[in-house]
Amino acid sequence: MTAPVLGSLEWKPAAEVPELLAEPVRAALGDLPAYAVAIDPTLADTAAFCAEYDVPMAASANCVIVHGKRAGESTYAAVMVLATHRADVNGVIRKHLGVRKISFAAQDDAVGSTGMEYGGITPIGLPTDWPVLVDEAVAQAGPVVIGSGIRGSKLLVEGADLAKLPTATVLALASAS
Repeated sequence: MTAPVLGSLEWKPAAEVPELLAEPVRAALGDLPAYAVAIDPTLADTAAFCAEYDVPMAASANCVIVHGKRAGESTYAAVMVLATHRADVNGVIRKHLGVRKISFAAQDDAVGSTGMEYGGITPIGLPTDWPVLVDEAVAQAGPVVIGSGIRGSKLLVEGADLAKLPTATVLALASAS
């Protein structure tokens, strides 16, 4: 397996560096071809990461956790969008989830529900009943950098592989920002 080249980073097969993955991510990764790299945790936020490590913003996908409510029922979902795009949370995502109210999940809720660090949350290893909504641009992007469940590393996966996650749905849910 030849390690990919992206930015100024030395990527390693994720299976060889399990310490770079949060426990839920390690458990769920399975045979998904993924590469991992250690980074400075203070540079985990997308813009700082891309600038420091020469990774194009268009090769970085963000995972945001949304929380919707309808008739006393709560729904959490992960939303994957390229760093160059904005998710239509109050339109497409709210309607797709069938909720009346929707917002970004509170930090404590997101961390507690996922078992991952804020700023490193990824769709791999989320609770099995959570929908993963993948923007069509992510699914078509080729290799994308995503969180690893911790702030001190990143994963590199094919966007198309994110669309194959068990609870994933590909939608046109974002616009260029």
